[in-house]
Amino acid sequence: MNASNLTTHYAPLQNDSFLRACLRQATDHTPVWLMRQAGRYLPEYCATRAVAGSFMGLATNTDFATEVTLQPLERYALDAAILFSDILTVPDAMGLGLSFAQGEGPRFATRVHDEATVAALAVPDMAKLRYVFDAVTSIRKALKGRVPLIGFSGSPWTLACYMVEGKGSDDYRLVKSMLYSRPDLMHRILAINADAVALYLNTQIEAGAQAVMIFDSWGGVLADGAFQEFSLAYTARVLAQLKKTHEGATIPSIVFTKGGGPWLQEMAALDCNVLGLDWTVNLKNARALVGGQAGGPGKALQGNLDPNVLFAPPAAIQAEVAKVLESFGTPHSGAGTGPTHIFNLGHGISQYTPPENVSVLVDAVHQHSRRMRQRGSI
Repeated sequence: MNASNLTTHYAPLQNDSFLRACLRQATDHTPVWLMRQAGRYLPEYCATRAVAGSFMGLATNTDFATEVTLQPLERYALDAAILFSDILTVPDAMGLGLSFAQGEGPRFATRVHDEATVAALAVPDMAKLRYVFDAVTSIRKALKGRVPLIGFSGSPWTLACYMVEGKGSDDYRLVKSMLYSRPDLMHRILAINADAVALYLNTQIEAGAQAVMIFDSWGGVLADGAFQEFSLAYTARVLAQLKKTHEGATIPSIVFTKGGGPWLQEMAALDCNVLGLDWTVNLKNARALVGGQAGGPGKALQGNLDPNVLFAPPAAIQAEVAKVLESFGTPHSGAGTGPTHIFNLGHGISQYTPPENVSVLVDAVHQHSRRMRQRGSI
């Protein structure tokens, strides 16, 4: 499917701090957005979901998906919006039958578990995901240039985990059993997933996404060696196919591997702009390893506050925000490029988070990061 017919003339971008930071360019404050920022912690989201009837009812309806994507931006001074969707839309389009039971995580009606089910896999027709691309275009229009819109997908490995397990897992027994006993089958799944994810993200870009993110949510469960072979290599295969520009604009790419800290130096070789970090990673050390120097190559870094900090009192939230910002240090401030930071959580926001605490976090990021820049280099 060619989504070029979905593109339109959009309002000029008013706040480009997120995109600038992705490209390692100076900003007057550290931009902030939150993984899963449109979610169940917001009462207005819960109300819209109740009307939609289900998670997929929400995600597959253009108006509902647009509404919930914008809800956190109405409350908070966030610097980016992220498409409201799910990481498992691609295997659903492959015919595996995605569903969300009330109070449970996602599950597939058909599990990929043997030669026959693997042989049946193919890159899906993007027309089956038209609801996603329609939502991207609708959201981009509704934003009216307020902030950039991020599109996303699960990584080939993370998608494979759900496809083989049939649902979430505590021990990854089924997917790892296939990995070790039939690596040929696992490589076939991952190759198809990588090509599907690349096409999916490129079609989101054509529909209006201004940056794209790959969520390697389960990469960190792999052993050293297996991570490089079964996760990193296929994330690289996606990135090699991604559009770098669209309609004259640069499209930054972000890779987030939960638990990926041990492989940060190897991830520096990925053809992406930003590496997302969970809360186990020391930002100062990460900057030294992969952040680069002014005028030279490097990765922007995204993260990495522990989401449970948001259950603490306001003063504690402010203190922990300051710790994260100070750990990274003062970002690049001159012309050209240099080390930059995008503030985020180290994983998705909890559904139990008090909404007012998110205001504290966002305001603290903006205020403290501005103070750091006024203070000058550390």
